[in-house]
Amino acid sequence: MQTKMNFLWFASLIHVATQSPVLLDYRTVAQLDQSAFDEAQQPDTSATKAFASTLIKASSLITRTADGRCLFVDKLSGDFRANLTPVQIAECGSTDGQEWDIITNGKHNNVGNSILVVSTLTNACLNFDPRRPAGNQVILFSCGGRADGGGDVTDSQLFPFNGGAGPLSLSPENDPDSCLAVSDEVIDIAPCVAGDLHQLFNFGDSLSLDPNSTSTDVSGPSTVITTTDGSSATITSAATSSTSVAGIANPTEAVPVSGAGGVLQPSAVAEAHQRDDTATRAFESISIQSPDGRCLFIDPTAGDFRENLIPVSLVQCAGTPNEKFDVITAGKHNNEDASALIVSSLMNGCISFDGRREAGDTVTIFSCGGRADGDGETNSGQLIPFTGGTQFALAPVSERNATCIVPGNDRLDSAPCTDDDSQLFKVLT
Repeated sequence: MQTKMNFLWFASLIHVATQSPVLLDYRTVAQLDQSAFDEAQQPDTSATKAFASTLIKASSLITRTADGRCLFVDKLSGDFRANLTPVQIAECGSTDGQEWDIITNGKHNNVGNSILVVSTLTNACLNFDPRRPAGNQVILFSCGGRADGGGDVTDSQLFPFNGGAGPLSLSPENDPDSCLAVSDEVIDIAPCVAGDLHQLFNFGDSLSLDPNSTSTDVSGPSTVITTTDGSSATITSAATSSTSVAGIANPTEAVPVSGAGGVLQPSAVAEAHQRDDTATRAFESISIQSPDGRCLFIDPTAGDFRENLIPVSLVQCAGTPNEKFDVITAGKHNNEDASALIVSSLMNGCISFDGRREAGDTVTIFSCGGRADGDGETNSGQLIPFTGGTQFALAPVSERNATCIVPGNDRLDSAPCTDDDSQLFKVLT
């Protein structure tokens, strides 16, 4: 009798193992080995991020919730270093560990048009390992592929990426024919199938379990930036800090915009914001930090149908493409010595000062040259004095050093120039 019961128990265990391999493979630790964790999961502070602290949402059409469900990681579901943690899925906002950084370049990514998907909670990378048991091949692991954090770059953590917030599939570069897929409560791997909703994901929104604070020292008014997929990200501004904001892709299709026209016209945008490939650039694709420590940020959907009159927002520095600018010292729209244009690397518009506009809205992104349709040549409201260096005042040449561009509550504003260093902006390379 005992032998029969042992056989039945063993047979049932085999059934569970074959039907639910993921559940058996979950490994829970009571706590992390903090020194080993710190060594294995080091953040790459030099990385370029397409999105910072963003959610990754599964399609709402398969999850049957209004906003879809979100990928998350439980840092105690792996080993003592927070390696081998499964990627789970739950209602957005119901757990911690739902925020991710999407890294396009850095210590562990030197491959063009590719991304790392990094947990903001643990700093570990999304990883596909076909050597592991079926159902437990998609995990988080130390970026670079070595358990102790000593790795460089591994294709098991890289995914092709051409920009945009999605919907998109995530196909690991070590198995291009396979895609990440939603499987019940976890993320698994499956053969890629075009249009399969289980294999489509969206980047978007920052999330805090306390919706009123994503940083312990943030205070001040909030503004909502509308993203291209209709979702929104809240920026809470203060004198010295703000929340991080996910990157917002430059739209290539008609999408709603905040200003005149109501809907983006891609052909008008292409005409209005042409990149000057002949220009001399003192800096290319750099971030610009304001005197209060925040970074300049451009939301392409916050202006009119041509992407003109976009406010220049101020956010916590995160290295997103929306924070990148070129400093142009000569070119089609700059024919003055010892001067520079500050041009959005994302959408090619110039930071502009126009004292005729209402107070609080004098500083915007506008077509370089000063004409809305892109036909302008040089506009002194877009030029600032510049003789080199990594710190400078944004003092429009048109204002003859009387008016300077300065940080406001949540965007750039203007004020009388001072004779000290309090209005200097800094280049972050």
